[in-house]
Amino acid sequence: MIHVLRLTMAKVIEKFFIASIFMWSIPIAILYAFNNNLFPGASDMSPYSLTLISGFLAVISVNIVIAFYIYLAMKEPSDKHEPDPKFVSEAEASVKHLVPDQTHESSSTSKKDE
Repeated sequence: MIHVLRLTMAKVIEKFFIASIFMWSIPIAILYAFNNNLFPGASDMSPYSLTLISGFLAVISVNIVIAFYIYLAMKEPSDKHEPDPKFVSEAEASVKHLVPDQTHESSSTSKKDE
């Protein structure tokens, strides 16, 4: 069970790392290509147009990478996660312990208001 969880987490981290690399490298490559006239017709553009188009395409490329990463995350199998029973019992006990204290505080504040 733990081995499967580690393997799954390794794949998730790998996908996140790859998506992060693409989010950095693709926009930089687009900006570099436009600024060094690697795209046909880029040398005919004004500097203002060149900056606008390259920036717009760089932002669009980041959004495409993010959308693809979300798609991959949604495609992953979602086994029903069972919470740790020890944690749940401790959480329920702490909530039950706090409930009487809160009612005592609310009654004492209502007496102060009178």
